[in-house]
Amino acid sequence: MERKTFITLILSAVFSSSACVPRQYHFVNQNLNWTEAQRYCRENYTDLATIDNMNNIEELLKNVNDDQIQYVWIGLQKTDSDKWKWSLGDPAFYTGNNSQYRNWAQGQPNDNVDCSNMNPGQWNDYPCNKSLPFICYNGSSKGYIPVLQTMTWRDAQNYCRENHTDLVSVRNQTENQQIEKIRNDKHIKDGVWIGLFRDSWEWSDQSDSSFRNWRPNIPDNVGGNENCAVVWVKSDRGQWDDWKCDIKTQFVCHEDKLVLVQQNLSWNEALKYCRENHVDLVSVHSEQIQRQVMELTRKASTAEVWLGLRHSCTLGIWFWVNGEILCYQNWAAGHGTGVENCSDAVRVGAVQSGGDQRWVSLPQTDKLNFICTNYGE
Repeated sequence: MERKTFITLILSAVFSSSACVPRQYHFVNQNLNWTEAQRYCRENYTDLATIDNMNNIEELLKNVNDDQIQYVWIGLQKTDSDKWKWSLGDPAFYTGNNSQYRNWAQGQPNDNVDCSNMNPGQWNDYPCNKSLPFICYNGSSKGYIPVLQTMTWRDAQNYCRENHTDLVSVRNQTENQQIEKIRNDKHIKDGVWIGLFRDSWEWSDQSDSSFRNWRPNIPDNVGGNENCAVVWVKSDRGQWDDWKCDIKTQFVCHEDKLVLVQQNLSWNEALKYCRENHVDLVSVHSEQIQRQVMELTRKASTAEVWLGLRHSCTLGIWFWVNGEILCYQNWAAGHGTGVENCSDAVRVGAVQSGGDQRWVSLPQTDKLNFICTNYGE
């Protein structure tokens, strides 16, 4: 019976999509001010929309299904606190605290300017409207691309996003040395732009995303009280503007695809909970989803967190409860070999909430936090 069930799962996986997005966007065709829109989203979904990258913008715009809409609220609001952030703002790109790596020169940052350059090897704050060569990051090749043409920081950001992925982020000393070597090899004397910038805008859901896609010369804070952000839907499609928060317009909410449940349940109890309250226990079939899982599990109250992963003693293999074939793997040493102790309780999979957050094989009777997914494939 177990073999027949597993074969059925495999066949269903062949015809299912492996695409997975961290959140789902919902357009709401009501005219509310920003605070009212925030309240509506929190009551009916997760929060006002958070945006991590250009792909998210496209997904959001696909959900705005009214040709008359000019712009919509998103969940970005100005605060009283300035922070240095990376242009490549997707939290999935970073692990641990490496988004907080800094290599400022002595006495830096020291001025009321909001962009940064590297020269030589250390970082300096620098006026964003000055022109410098720069370094792009290309996510496809995972490489650094030097551009010798000089541009302002914002123009350099646009160039990198149009031709590669984004202005370069520097996550550790090794990457810093690699970028400095490129600067030296290209004989760039005046420094290069990197993707570090300073602003005071934060997401309503407290997301770490530092991604921004402002229109040229925006935010401009006309009148001194433009503290909320909209996305333009028609003209300047996908670009952002700062607006007065009391203006009434339509808006976009998001609903998280993955949800950490901080209850201590057995694997079977967790599976039942997810299927009754969400869709299923999470299946991890790519590095991108693993990064999202890692971000959530850091907030767990147990040392491990259940995944939708189980072992078949009959077939000697591991498989996901949603029918996905186990292609991507992230096992800790000695786990997931397929040689499990089948005389004990059924073995199932969990992810460590600390350390390097690898997968481990555990008895299904253990009591752990768990991660549900909200959307089927």
